This record gives sequence, C-alpha cells and structure tokens, in this order.
Amino acid sequence: MSDEFELFRREMMGVTPLSGEEVADIRTAFEPTLAQQQRRAAAERQEQEDANFLSREYVDLVEPDELLSFRRDGVQHGVYKRLRLGQYSLEASLNLHHHTLEEARRALYQFVQDCHRSGVRSGLVIHGMGKNSKPHPALIKSYVNKWLRELEPVMAFHSAQRAHGGRGALYVMFRKNAEQKQLNRERHQRR
Repeated sequence: MSDEFELFRREMMGVTPLSGEEVADIRTAFEPTLAQQQRRAAAERQEQEDANFLSREYVDLVEPDELLSFRRDGVQHGVYKRLRLGQYSLEASLNLHHHTLEEARRALYQFVQDCHRSGVRSGLVIHGMGKNSKPHPALIKSYVNKWLRELEPVMAFHSAQRAHGGRGALYVMFRKNAEQKQLNRERHQRR
C-alpha cells in the first residue's frame, strides 16, 4: 500500500457512513422551485410579447457635453446639414428626463415606431446631458445614441441647436413610411 492511502485510512478510521435517510439527493437539490419556474415562464412570455429589440447590453459611454451625429448611407449632405442646423419643423418630441433606463428604452422605441407609422419626418428627442446621472454620467444619452442607430426608421440624428436643448437633445430624421413613398411616386408620375 502507498503511504498516502495508509494515511487516508488512518484518518478515516472512526468515520461511519450516513444512513439512507440522511443522504442528500443531488438529483432534486438543484431543481427550481415552483415560484422560480413561474417567474421564469412569465419572463419568457414577456420577452416574446415585447417586440422591442433595443439592446440592454454594453454601451460605449459618451461624455455629457459630447456632440452626437449619425447619418445612414443615402441621406444627402444638404438634407443632413438642414437637420443639423435645426431647419426642419419638429413634428414630434419625446422628453426622457427622469426616466429609468428601461423606461427610456421602451419610450424611445414606441416614439420611433409611432412617428414612422404616422408619417412624421423629423422630431426632437430630449435625453438630457446626464452630468450627475448614476452610475455613469450621460448614461441615457449614451444609450439613446446606440438605440437610435439600431432603429431602421431612423435615417439620421444630430445634437440640437441651443434653442432646442443643445447637446442634451437630438434632432431625428425618420424614413418615409410606405404611404408617403406611394404618394411621392404618384406625384412624380403625373409630371
């Protein structure tokens, strides 16, 4: 016998095995409780019902006074310049002050969907500068910057002019909806 085995045997000399009733059944020890199963099922149902796909994952943080800008391919330079200068009439606005991150996520998603469905072409999203937001400064501003890029109806956005909130707000340009595209086609065919 090896020395290690002999040492082990001496140490275990007075130990008696557990009887059958005292042995833990490891097959059921890690099964979720009924309450845990119900919470999981409710969360899965809610996720399936929630069409909002906006990311809750990691975001690149922006500075509170950082200028934000985004333009998809196909947006003409002159059109973008007019948006940047605040020269389009603002047909809708969304104020995200005092929203939690999840409330802001839902509100922004719904705002963009409603604007696109209603044929709104330009709007204003007020996210605030977030200088004192916790746990990071400009957290909602950072997520708004990310989320607007994820939303297909958003063609472009740019930090607003001072009169409309400056770097605490964004001008947003929306894609034409199907009805607007059809009207545009009809208008150009008559010429």
